[in-house]
Amino acid sequence: MTDDSSNRPWLRPCGQPLATRYDVALLDLDGVVYIGPQPVTGAAPALAKARAAGMRLAFVTNNASRSPATVAAHLSELGVPADADEVVTSAQAAASVIRERLGDGASVLVTGSPELREIVEAAGLRPVSSADDRPDAVVQGFWDRLCYADLAEAAVAVRGGALWVATNVDATLPSQRGLLPGNGSLVGVVATASAHKPIVAGKPELPLHAEGVRRLGAKNPLVVGDRLDTDIEGANAAATDSLLVMTGVTTGVELLNASAEHRPTYLGCDLSALLEPQPEVVLDEQGARCGEWFARRAGDGKRAEVELGGQGPSVDGLRALLALAWAADDAGEELADAARSLARLEVG
Repeated sequence: MTDDSSNRPWLRPCGQPLATRYDVALLDLDGVVYIGPQPVTGAAPALAKARAAGMRLAFVTNNASRSPATVAAHLSELGVPADADEVVTSAQAAASVIRERLGDGASVLVTGSPELREIVEAAGLRPVSSADDRPDAVVQGFWDRLCYADLAEAAVAVRGGALWVATNVDATLPSQRGLLPGNGSLVGVVATASAHKPIVAGKPELPLHAEGVRRLGAKNPLVVGDRLDTDIEGANAAATDSLLVMTGVTTGVELLNASAEHRPTYLGCDLSALLEPQPEVVLDEQGARCGEWFARRAGDGKRAEVELGGQGPSVDGLRALLALAWAADDAGEELADAARSLARLEVG
């Protein structure tokens, strides 16, 4: 088994801090910068140091129910100073999709929040409120006050031939009561009633990524996120390098089983990874090594085991395990057990 980690699309080394290697960080929010109303521990100082190193920040969110100014104010309250111009939402991406396809002044039935309506208008489009206005397009974004009548108007307009753009299709959204129906669930209602499918602007589709790159003028961006199926998949679809942080929803076991489109370029415990080089992961006949950690398979069949050991940041142990699993496209339960053991050590 030979390995050239510099050419590998995942778990690549980087000899300099990521904040100096990339010009713009396209940052997901929930699970990366904050979790609900609380900041992720260490996020604010890490982002401040990344800015000081010359990296510009874009706060990229699938949430279309809040305006960029509202998101920026929330970030500033959490100790992460942000301007509205640094916030990029799926609502802005959706408006751009409509303007690019239909031109300025196109009429748009807005199925969503007042903030979504404002963004549509700011993009040079003309918001309307009824399918009877024969809109050129329908834009649908989450709003917790949507009712049957709103969804019915959208379905009528879509069946009538209007271009249909959904800000995102996240099936659920987190709350203190657990998972609640998200925009994707409401989009499903209109899809069923209209027998159509929307163009999707949000992650993992490309429009939101393109919107962030355009608004920040990024030449060499880095996508930073905590979800494999939105942040990392979207980055890979855009052929953009990515950093997965372990402060959100993704677990080590999920990473082990990640398919190629869900594998990140880099891995870090949290946003402090922006301030550090990325270590080399060496894969050969003896197994995998990263830093002072090693992982190797021993035995086969029912006797298969994984030997894992080392010292220093245990995220290096996870990197070694990932190299073994991804090289073989087979995690195996023995690797999953090793990953769970690392999690009990509190990765990093």
